[in-house]
Amino acid sequence: ADGRQMHLVATDGHRMTLATASLETAVERREIILPRKTVLELSRLLGDEDDAMIDIALASNQARLSLDGLEFTSKLIEGKFPDYQRVVPKGHRNMLLVERSTLQAALQRVAILTNDKFKGVRVNLEPGLLRLTSINAEQEEAQEEIDIDYGGDSIEIGFNIAYLIDALANMPTEQVRLEMQDGNSSALFTMPDEPNFKYVVMPMRI
Repeated sequence: ADGRQMHLVATDGHRMTLATASLETAVERREIILPRKTVLELSRLLGDEDDAMIDIALASNQARLSLDGLEFTSKLIEGKFPDYQRVVPKGHRNMLLVERSTLQAALQRVAILTNDKFKGVRVNLEPGLLRLTSINAEQEEAQEEIDIDYGGDSIEIGFNIAYLIDALANMPTEQVRLEMQDGNSSALFTMPDEPNFKYVVMPMRI
């Protein structure tokens, strides 16, 4: 938190989500790391409330969170969080807008051939077309094509398909923006009408 802005960042080393929220009162710059269990519990309590108010009080090694008469305390994780600003891609020259529901449905269909060992999806991007392909150990193939308004570079890149499906499931918007540099760099997913949310996913070799 810094001033009247609170930046929330989560990562597992392969993907990263960033969101920004406004604070009622200005605060001095402070960085804390909450345990995953605390974040999940807080998310459960918030539910679908967009305007819920949370009171946060910080001590040296714990945080107290209050919400609608409920109060719970969490220990903080010691250490320093990675410099997430360096991870967020900047200056991508290839960008497209795609219907979220269309992309989500296509990913779910090609995901039928993925499993714990084969969980990659190959994404081919070329002018006017987005192609999704998954291949399992038996060399069976599932493929989906989506017509898009795109005139950038031709790109072939692989992703963990579960990471893409998770991202789209948590983006309440009609369209998503996808930005990529090339087939070896991370991709950035954002919502056109929500500048305070970013999702970064690293590519995988398929």
